[in-house]
Amino acid sequence: MRRRDFVQVSLAVAAHAVLQMPAAQAAVPSRRIPYGSAVRGDALVDDYDYRTALAEHCQLVVPEGGLKWEVVRPSEDRFDFYEGDKLLAFADQNGMKMRGHTLIWHGAMPGWTSSIHGAKAAEKAMSKHIHTVVGQYKGRIPSWDVINEAIADDPRGSDHLRPNLWFENMGKGYIETAFRRASEADPQVQLVINEYDIECVGETYKNRRNALLRVVRDLRDRGAPIHAVGFQGHLKGQYEIDKEGVSSFVAELKAMDVDVLVTELDVIDNLLPADEKERDQVIAGRVTDLLQAISDANPPTAILTWGITDRYTWVPMWFTRDDGRLNRPLPLDRDYKAKPMMDAIKRFAARA
Repeated sequence: MRRRDFVQVSLAVAAHAVLQMPAAQAAVPSRRIPYGSAVRGDALVDDYDYRTALAEHCQLVVPEGGLKWEVVRPSEDRFDFYEGDKLLAFADQNGMKMRGHTLIWHGAMPGWTSSIHGAKAAEKAMSKHIHTVVGQYKGRIPSWDVINEAIADDPRGSDHLRPNLWFENMGKGYIETAFRRASEADPQVQLVINEYDIECVGETYKNRRNALLRVVRDLRDRGAPIHAVGFQGHLKGQYEIDKEGVSSFVAELKAMDVDVLVTELDVIDNLLPADEKERDQVIAGRVTDLLQAISDANPPTAILTWGITDRYTWVPMWFTRDDGRLNRPLPLDRDYKAKPMMDAIKRFAARA
């Protein structure tokens, strides 16, 4: 049996097993604000406890990497939807919805895209990709991160956009083009611009919020179909949330009829105290402050964390603790036990 066939069979068996969990374990309470998690395709197949946790806690899932260019577009003329289809099947079998992430990003680009030169070639490649990928899931994925991380790390003046393949070939108009192509492919889908480092106290965070507002306002003025801003929410635990700044930012979006969702929430804890109980409380406090600041202006339409368990997280790859202790950035610990962060999220998810 080919590996892919084996994996498909294994996933079908695993999903059936999840569906056969006792009712008390499998039941998901209805909430006004859906909660979800990014999902790793390998863990979904290999780890029963991981699947069980997702089925127990989540109403939404999003692929961590399975719909990025380097996975879904291995060559110019070939699309591979295996990872996306696998997660969507799991979502369908467990009464969840799936978000799409991401259509345009500066990272995770396959090598063949380095041959794209000029505005015409870039627009052709972008349009083909968006029409094909969004079209593949038309009517089945209700929300897409169309543009991911468009803002420069430290935006100043006119240099507020991040250099990337699309900006270098198409100019700032690449953002509007991407939104219009996504709307053409599925007119009913929620279209999102997704960004990080817009939550905390500090001049850089304020500048990034202002730069993002500038982009959104320009899109709305041009009649582009943008519906929401995604707060990635990779919070640096040592920094306070700028509650007033976030609320003001969300209020300005609301005035433009643009919603907000939290898309990649976790708390980077490498500089937080060693004591796990104390650290978990700080983490829950940061999450509470962010969700409260957003909700004070306009409650988010969804809350997703970038993973559900500390067993599977990107954080240690970049933010290992100097004291050798394990990172604890997510709602469940490595043994799938709920932490104060999950309690904080559920309090907001249950609100009308």
